[in-house]
Amino acid sequence: MSVITLLEERYSTRAYLSKPIRQELLEAIFKQAQQAPSNCNVQPWQTCVVSGEKKEQLKNDLVATIMQGAAPNPDFNWLPKYEGIHRERQFGSANALYSAIGVAREDKKARQMAMIRNWQFFDAPHVAFFTMDKYLDIMGAVDLGIYAQSLSLILAEHGISSCMQGALGQFPDPVKKALNLPEQRGILFGMSFGYADESAAVNATRTERENVANAVEFFS
Repeated sequence: MSVITLLEERYSTRAYLSKPIRQELLEAIFKQAQQAPSNCNVQPWQTCVVSGEKKEQLKNDLVATIMQGAAPNPDFNWLPKYEGIHRERQFGSANALYSAIGVAREDKKARQMAMIRNWQFFDAPHVAFFTMDKYLDIMGAVDLGIYAQSLSLILAEHGISSCMQGALGQFPDPVKKALNLPEQRGILFGMSFGYADESAAVNATRTERENVANAVEFFS
């Protein structure tokens, strides 16, 4: 498929089949993603791909941390709150998701359970954590975003679905412990991926894109 077709057809997948991706294919895809551009070719991404028993244990650790009432302590600045049109789009995205799964606005418990699904990796067979040295700050974050977008499109080309998750950077301690990451490495965000469960209602969620006239200005 062309890049534009991949962009138009992919969506954030929140329900997966248990079928794992073959290790040979996984390695080939992540090798292809190494072609992603980065500032001065520094290639700051250090990606941790977690599967199998390690993924299940990490899922349990994350959920236990959240259920105990732990406050988020991200390695990077996830504190800014959306305002204005950005907040409106955030609400629109949430409304699309909860409408797809039949959760009412006032049903706070059901919404909380839907949120916890983030740290259960939506039952995906694989999860990637995008990490980098903390000192790289915003420049490294730009490069990781470019890399992750490239990776998601390569996955889509192979018929593999994914969901980018800022939530996976909010509780780094259980992840760092499980993966034995050094203190200087920070977890920016993560991505669950695998083969989509097309029968799941949540995968009917779709969001709109802003009109290009409101997003781009052309100067000459």
